[in-house]
Amino acid sequence: MQNPDLVLNRCPVEEAMKLISKKWVIQIVRDMFFGKSHFNEFKEGKPNLSNKVLSNCLKDMESNGLIERIVNEEDSTIEYKLTDMGLALNKVIYELACFSLVTDINNYYYGEDTKKEIEKLFRNTLKIE
Repeated sequence: MQNPDLVLNRCPVEEAMKLISKKWVIQIVRDMFFGKSHFNEFKEGKPNLSNKVLSNCLKDMESNGLIERIVNEEDSTIEYKLTDMGLALNKVIYELACFSLVTDINNYYYGEDTKKEIEKLFRNTLKIE
């Protein structure tokens, strides 16, 4: 087995976190899985997300290979789409959702039936087998 210190110098978890740890990235990726693809749609339900921050976030996500920016020639609208790398985050987002549901052991946020519905919604939307 390889020396763990050698592996941890370029830890795969840290490399992944460089792509997704900036504020709003995971929420935007989640929103894209749930059908949002336009700038103003990403702002829905996020009153603290400014246009400037969102614009910078989308540019970073594009340069990191998580999304692609598509300009519609006919009406000059801009749409964002997950790349294969972005789509590969489906299991990460699913596991984060499940973690939140499982750790809500006292049902502070969700009842048991609601937890099951949310888990099923994420499983189906994120295409988790």
